[in-house]
This record gives sequence, structure tokens and C-alpha cells, in this order.
Amino acid sequence: MAYVLNQDQRMLKNTAAEFVKKQCPVSRLRELRDGGNPLGYSPEMWLQMAALGWPGIVIPEQYGGLGLGMMELSCVLEEFGRYLVPEPLLSASCLGAVPLVSGADEKRKDAWLPGLADGSLRVTCAYHERGSRYDAFTTATRAERGADGWELNGQKTLVLDGGGADGFIVSARTAGSTVDRDGITLFFVDADTPGVEVTLQPTVDLRNRALVTLRGVEVQDSAMLGEQGEGAEVLEQALRWATLGLAAEMLGNAEGAFAMTLEYLQTRKQFGVPIGSFQALKHRCAQLFTEIELTRSAVLGACHALDTAAPYTDAWISVAKARASDTAVLAGYEGIQMHGGIGMTDEHDIGFYAKRARASELSLGDAAYHRQRFAELSGF
Repeated sequence: MAYVLNQDQRMLKNTAAEFVKKQCPVSRLRELRDGGNPLGYSPEMWLQMAALGWPGIVIPEQYGGLGLGMMELSCVLEEFGRYLVPEPLLSASCLGAVPLVSGADEKRKDAWLPGLADGSLRVTCAYHERGSRYDAFTTATRAERGADGWELNGQKTLVLDGGGADGFIVSARTAGSTVDRDGITLFFVDADTPGVEVTLQPTVDLRNRALVTLRGVEVQDSAMLGEQGEGAEVLEQALRWATLGLAAEMLGNAEGAFAMTLEYLQTRKQFGVPIGSFQALKHRCAQLFTEIELTRSAVLGACHALDTAAPYTDAWISVAKARASDTAVLAGYEGIQMHGGIGMTDEHDIGFYAKRARASELSLGDAAYHRQRFAELSGF
């Protein structure tokens, strides 16, 4: 099967490409960093993006969204990756909207999904804990039954776009041991709930991540997403979307680094000719181009599998994330090398691509993890 975009998807992708190229060049990331922006992104820019409908891509129409799928979301995320756009589309859509759509009751959907769709509310998932590596179900955070509901105690690390979030979907253990898959319950926690403490965690790629500490946080039964002790399935679905969304973003990252490198090769001269005319550099560019196209096929195939609920979806997602991790890191490192000495300095933007690629590779499972996961899912 040929995985290609249809006319509507191409229009969405072209609109996103035109907007981010004009409004969100890579140099903007430097401005946000040097300007001391605590969030790492612009809430005003996020509202402009919301006006285009992007935060509502995967939210059903009845809640103010577009009711589309992963293929459409990946079109926008790829352009975000191309220009290293820092706004929280990945977290809001995959880690916020997806678990709310699949696990929340109608009252909570009505309360939060329209705000997510119009960009006025920001929600993300707080699931990762120290020492858990890539196991999302290693959960030490506890939820104890109280007289009027539940009391949550624990700590979540590297919460994507946790700084400035209005709410968190928190995984907590209501039964079983720390490493059990069963016994995990998801709770929706407002960021201003007493006992919630959010601390920004600086990262090498300048992405908004936060440490979320829960001390005696009290929530009602209505805060549960899904059934008690059965939150793993909802969390797993959210991570499917987030992993594939990140792979699409990393594809754009590789394309952006490659485009910047090609431009440099065509303008930088040695011995009176552009260095792009040297055969050795041509070979390296040809290899990188091939890797990017293979990654594109893997990402599109995985998006199609997720949107159609194919039985091989998990394996496809691991293929896409493994390929995207290898390709984005290669594009960043090759870009630095082919830029020469200036590529090693903070003065040039190519370093931002390498840093984002390396951090993204280590998020939601690195290439080695997903190759192993693909092997296990394939029966090896």
C-alpha cells in the first residue's frame, strides 16, 4: 500500500508549513531562551495556532474540535519539528486530549475539551517517575481512599509542558506493587489544587518539562478517568499517540537540519567552489536523504495503522520511533560536521537541531528500546 496524503491533508500540511515558516523560525527559539521566557514558548502564539484549529485536531466535533486523526496531526507536528516550534501541541493533543476523550466522563469532557480545542486550557499527562526508564507502569505514586475521595502522594518527573499547565492527568497506584501494570488509576488534577507543586526542569533542548510533586492532594471520585485500577489501558493509548506524534516531529527535525545543511553546502566555498560539489559530501547527503525518506514511509505507515486500529499498530509505532530516532540524530550530527567549526558553536542554529534530536530520541523510548519492542511484538 502506498502511504500518501490526500488533498485535505496536503492542504493542512501546507497551511502549517506556511504559518510556522513565517511566524516561528528557528531563530525564535534562541530569542525565547535568551529572553528568559520561563515556559519556553509563547502563550500568545499558542492562541494564534489554536485559531487555526490545531489543538482540536483529534478532539471530536461535539466538543469544538475537528474530529480528525493521527495522520492529520502528524502533518502539523512534522512542520513543528522542521522549525523546532516549542508550543505544546504534542502534549495538549496526545497526552491531554486523547486520555480525556477515551477515559473521562461526559461532565469532564464538556468542562475541559472545548478549552483544549480553543487553546484557552492546557492539559498534559504526569506519568513518568524516577528510575522507571521507559516503563510507564512503574508507579510509586499512591492514591489512598479517604472519607470524601482520594488522597494523592508522589512525584512525577519530566512532565512534558508541565510548566503553565492548567491540569494534569496523573497516574497513581490504588492496588498492587510498584511495577504492576494492574492497579493503576488515572486522576484528573487541577494545577491549582492544594498540595500540587510544579517546578520547571531545564533541559538541553529547551523544551518545557516539569517536576510535579503531589503532597496530600485531595480529589473526588469524579476525578477518575475510567475505572479504578484500570488506568493502564487509557495511559497506553495516550502513549501510543504521543510516541508516534514525537516520531512525526522528529521526521520534521531531520528535514529541517538537512535543509539547513544543504543551504550551507551550496554557499560555503573552498578552493573557489561550493563545498557541496565535493563528492564525499554528496555521498553523505545522499545517505541522509534516503534515511529521511525511509523514516517518512515508516511514520505514514504507523499513522495509517493507528487511525484504522490495525492489529499491527504497536509494532508499526515502534518501527517509526526507532527510525525517526536514528535519522534525526544522524541529521543533527551530520549537519554539525558538514558545517565545520561554526557548527560547533552556539552562534549557529544547527546545534539546536542536534540537541532536540538527542533529547527526543531519549523520550518515550529510544531506538534500542523500540527495536527490542518490535522484536517482542513480532514473536522473537
